Amino acid sequence: MAQARSKRGFAAMDQKKQREIASKGGQSVPSEKRSFSKDPDLAAQAGRKGGQSVAPQSRSFSQNRALAAQAGRKGGEARGARAQETGPERGGGARRTG
Repeated sequence: MAQARSKRGFAAMDQKKQREIASKGGQSVPSEKRSFSKDPDLAAQAGRKGGQSVAPQSRSFSQNRALAAQAGRKGGEARGARAQETGPERGGGARRTG
């Protein structure tokens, strides 16, 4: 039986402090210099490359379609909530289909 490891360093901090520290990493580079924010195609290409580096049998979504569907719904709901917060003047209005 494996021994339980005590939390040290970052893992021992309360969640609020962890979030505060982690957010600084994203703030260290100005948004105009973040390559993925400038080039969505580059971001998509990187995502595909990362996905291909994992063996198909190890991909959780390929093993569990219900989990994939749940994640998709959660992402869609989060995106919809953000769109409602920003309003149509900021590009967050209703999505057009067709």
